[in-house]
Amino acid sequence: MLQAQIKNFSYQKNWHEQLENFDFKNINSLPGKCLINFQNKTLALSKWVSPKRTRSYPYARVYDTFDSHASKIVTIIPIIKDEGINGDMDYLQWDTISLMSLLNVYVILGFYDKAEIHPKKADKITKQEFNNEYILGQLTQLIKYHQSALHWNLNQLSSEKLTKLAELAKNAYIDISSTLKIKLHNPRNIDNFICKISQSRETFMGFSRQKAKQAQTRESLTLQPKENIGIGKKEKIIINNYLGGQYFFTIDEVFFKNDTLYLCESKHSKNSLLPSNDDIKDGLLKLMLYNNLHKIEGLKKFKIALRLTSSLLQDSIILPNENLDSFIENNAFSGSQTTTLKALNIESKQNHFEIWINNEC
Repeated sequence: MLQAQIKNFSYQKNWHEQLENFDFKNINSLPGKCLINFQNKTLALSKWVSPKRTRSYPYARVYDTFDSHASKIVTIIPIIKDEGINGDMDYLQWDTISLMSLLNVYVILGFYDKAEIHPKKADKITKQEFNNEYILGQLTQLIKYHQSALHWNLNQLSSEKLTKLAELAKNAYIDISSTLKIKLHNPRNIDNFICKISQSRETFMGFSRQKAKQAQTRESLTLQPKENIGIGKKEKIIINNYLGGQYFFTIDEVFFKNDTLYLCESKHSKNSLLPSNDDIKDGLLKLMLYNNLHKIEGLKKFKIALRLTSSLLQDSIILPNENLDSFIENNAFSGSQTTTLKALNIESKQNHFEIWINNEC
């Protein structure tokens, strides 16, 4: 297992996506990422469908709001998500908030209070909706707030606020269960969560990190369909930062070459010349973190890379590269894929990491 430290954070983003602009009325009517007009301010906003960071590409949506030039970058995360007795039960993790603080993203925690019965899966619910009044109140406070995302987010993690919000979530799920006449997870599970988060920040950190370690171990033993591991092996890494945050990640590929350790995120596509934009952005947000590592214990040199593989590619390239146009022509990339590749070429050069694009191994 690798142990690493991060002190400062900087990143130049070149891959831009035009975000739609909305007047804020209801959080549930907005897309997963957008700009909102709220009390004469423009906010860049993203939404998580679950507090679990591996669900529905929340990192990709945060990535798209990262350089929007709005007055604040905001992300909405449910504190708890219960999908029904035959579904998952996910809880907020401390280090998710720490990571957002590191990126200077303001977190608004919310809770679901509406849902529908899943049309195909028994004892599961779907189409969950945030309590809009609560989100509206938090946005109103945030507009008047003039300190950093770190201070705001730490305030969100106070025992008093977390306990109150978790109670609201528990009562909302009890009401959903009663209204829909469907069995959800035992409310005592949320009581246990409240007990952990209400004792102290240290207790909440410990609870979250135990969950993260378990997930990290599972991930390190699993090869996902969208990964295509090359010459390296999966490796767990714990990153400590000056905010007191610890991040438990699993790097897709780690290997030595010329006395240098390479840390590589891998994304694969079977049916397209490139992985999906969301897959690539998910990898890039992790590279933002890895690229700012101050040191890795026991190592003198390390480099960061993103590997994009496809069984349809005719040849390979390493970005940044001055001959990108020839690679694009040889593989007959679409217009949108060409735009993506050119943005990645600049982004990798500006941030001093490599992107390896090649046929599957």
